[in-house]
Amino acid sequence: MKNSNPEPIKGVLNKLTITDLDIKGKRLFVRADFNVPLDEDLNITDDRRIRSTLPTINYAIDEGAKIILSSHLGRPKGKVEPKYSLGPVAKRLQRLLKKEVTFLPDCIGPEVEKAVSEMREGDVVLLENLRFHPGEEKNDEEFSKALSKIADYHINDAFGASHRAHASIVGIAKFLTSAAGFLLRKEIEYLQGVVNSPVRPFVALLGGAKVSGKIGVLGNLQDKVDKVIVGGGMAFTFLKAMGHPVGDSLVENEMLNLAKDIIDKMKAKGIKFYLPVDCVVSQTIEPGAETKIVPVQEIPNGWKALDIGPASVRLFAEALGNAKTILWNGPMGVFEIDAFSRGTFAIARAVSDAYALTIVGGGDTDLAVTRAGISPESISFISTGGGASLQLLEGKDLPGIAALTDKP
Repeated sequence: MKNSNPEPIKGVLNKLTITDLDIKGKRLFVRADFNVPLDEDLNITDDRRIRSTLPTINYAIDEGAKIILSSHLGRPKGKVEPKYSLGPVAKRLQRLLKKEVTFLPDCIGPEVEKAVSEMREGDVVLLENLRFHPGEEKNDEEFSKALSKIADYHINDAFGASHRAHASIVGIAKFLTSAAGFLLRKEIEYLQGVVNSPVRPFVALLGGAKVSGKIGVLGNLQDKVDKVIVGGGMAFTFLKAMGHPVGDSLVENEMLNLAKDIIDKMKAKGIKFYLPVDCVVSQTIEPGAETKIVPVQEIPNGWKALDIGPASVRLFAEALGNAKTILWNGPMGVFEIDAFSRGTFAIARAVSDAYALTIVGGGDTDLAVTRAGISPESISFISTGGGASLQLLEGKDLPGIAALTDKP
């Protein structure tokens, strides 16, 4: 059963937000994160990132602003590549907003300036992919200035890109008053809030492939959590550091001493630290490959661990049982392949059933929740940012947040 009051503990955002501005009749340059997955026919396969920005867009429409939407998609590396066009996003936005969205063929230049000058209150346009210009990723001043020419205010609602010092995130804020949209504010409230003042017991559940990607998070959380659960490929670096044979499982040998240090520090602070006790092993990462379930101390040579086993699921679910705050970042195994998905999906169900504030983010964790058949409504908050959420959980400033205009 879910917590009947899954409200975030507020993070501190001493920056302007969209509600602090008088936007009626004003041109808003809204930086969104529409970097959505597309299939081979360029159909959007998951539109959650588009839907996440709708509250900001609808508020701006209702307040009578002129909304100029922008985003990147993929990695075109400063060149025009049709497969990375935002055309499919314009169509999906039109359906979701139930109003016309004018799609412009570029993001700067006379044609864009003319189209924007003809906008009326409540109109919505979408600019073409910002990364078709090399100046976007280089945070080029001239490109930033060109973007700023078409707007009165800059609204950052692209949390998933806010760890990047790019022109549409950071550079443009030198020329325009810059405020957070509703999604950006919500991400900060949940992610910073849970780290600053969690309701206890606070459990961090970390997975994914590599320890190196989560070291900063573990370091920042070690004074704040009550329990740490580690699964996924990264668990086997910890297990090897404790002297267990791990067969051909993924291990970062250069991280072994650091992993041992983390275990020792957690124990010294009285933090309960959980690792898998059994795992699903195979000789190849392929559908249909032979698998076995073995204790972690008995992984055969030539075999690799690719999922947590049923005893680990029970152990981890029990550890989550009394949590009041759960932060989950990273899957428990190679869940994209059916034979190695059961551990991740079982943990997804345990998190969704917990009587706690539950925050999911980073890597493929949100995809794992969807694949497990979990309704997004049964998770308190699902972050839209991978690298951005990790940096925030590490206690680092994000360039896109730092660039926002300070509150007076």
